[in-house]
Amino acid sequence: MNALRSADFHHPVRIYWEDTDAGGVVFYANYLKYFERARTEWLRHRGIDQSALRAQDGTVFVVAESNVRYLRPARLDDLLDVTVALIETGRASMAVEQVVWRGDERLVEAQVRIGCVDVATFKPRRMPTPLLPQVH
Repeated sequence: MNALRSADFHHPVRIYWEDTDAGGVVFYANYLKYFERARTEWLRHRGIDQSALRAQDGTVFVVAESNVRYLRPARLDDLLDVTVALIETGRASMAVEQVVWRGDERLVEAQVRIGCVDVATFKPRRMPTPLLPQVH
């Protein structure tokens, strides 16, 4: 994983009690939620409204694949920085590299492939033409 600290987009996340397990460590599955929030805000930052895309074009994004590597634990009250960097685009998908940072410490890293699908059939669908220039 090569996402740099200077990734395309940064999203802050504060750790609360609800995020931790009995040992006071962030429950591993919660990182997927943090990645999702960061990607949603990354798209929003680029002017892509997923609700409008669904309503107007019948298009939604789904996670097709994720590869997550857990390096160090986050704990209660930590302020994290979740980054998003676009690494690949295709006709019906894109891949991003995401990293969770605590200061300069890399905690979790992931590569996530996002598929573009028709909302009614969930069959792959070509990325909407107006979307592509905004994503790049």
